[in-house]
Amino acid sequence: AKCKPFTNHPFLPYLLHLLRLINFFSSPQLELPFSPLTLFHTTAKAKSIFLFTSALRMMKNNPSYCVLHFFCCFSCCLLLPALVLSHHIYGNPASDIVDIINKNRTDQKLPHLNDSPGLGCMALQYVELCKGNCTDNNAVNCKPPEDDFTEVFAPNCGVELPTFGTITGHIVGCQRDYLEPSLAFSQVLIKDKKSVSLLKNRSHTEVGVGLVGLHKGPFFWCVLFSNGQTNSTFVLENRGAGIQQKNGCYSGSSTPCSGGQRSSVSVAFFNVFFIYCVSILLFTLL
Repeated sequence: AKCKPFTNHPFLPYLLHLLRLINFFSSPQLELPFSPLTLFHTTAKAKSIFLFTSALRMMKNNPSYCVLHFFCCFSCCLLLPALVLSHHIYGNPASDIVDIINKNRTDQKLPHLNDSPGLGCMALQYVELCKGNCTDNNAVNCKPPEDDFTEVFAPNCGVELPTFGTITGHIVGCQRDYLEPSLAFSQVLIKDKKSVSLLKNRSHTEVGVGLVGLHKGPFFWCVLFSNGQTNSTFVLENRGAGIQQKNGCYSGSSTPCSGGQRSSVSVAFFNVFFIYCVSILLFTLL
């Protein structure tokens, strides 16, 4: 029997639910989620699993729908979210926030701030230390000692101590759910008079942003400001080549978020392959 056109297949709606399911399982447990839309409730995930198994059962009872045709389409459905995932993870939202900060300042006729990788790395170290200390009101319940900047954060980043400048201000915020850079800027970082005052401070010359979190949250953002001379303060040894970035991301870095962990693309394709094998097993057993 001829294969029915794919658009006429009654299990096409099931594939849409399958995409949601694949997106969830393909999202590696790194710092950033595939998308806020993929953080489904348990009931939604259960529904997707039920619909998927129902589609397989229907196919087994109707061989005319062509198993090969289905699995070819199914393979494409598996690969698409993985490719989209790799594109999403490989951005740097910390650098995006720096761009937003500078746009906000220049719109108000304030000087542009230099994006300092040294400050950005230390901002990441700051939120790494505070990770997990986010209250129910989305407030960071953590304040590292001032000495940690020179004794912990700077050495961990490889900041050359003779170039350690003055930190003129910092903003820290957290949120249970991941927010895109523009929302993180307005809803987490710049949300009161104190943070607005820091943003508009004319003494700032440099800025660095760090971001860390788990794919289910909470997420932490930190902005550090300095009045140091551009490219001569907070200088990284070997231009940061020796930094072993394990979690999160920081502005001014060419390393993508979670670059120190397993490649997000590899994780995604591994999970895709696993679900593909499970689907074949289910088709055989149903």
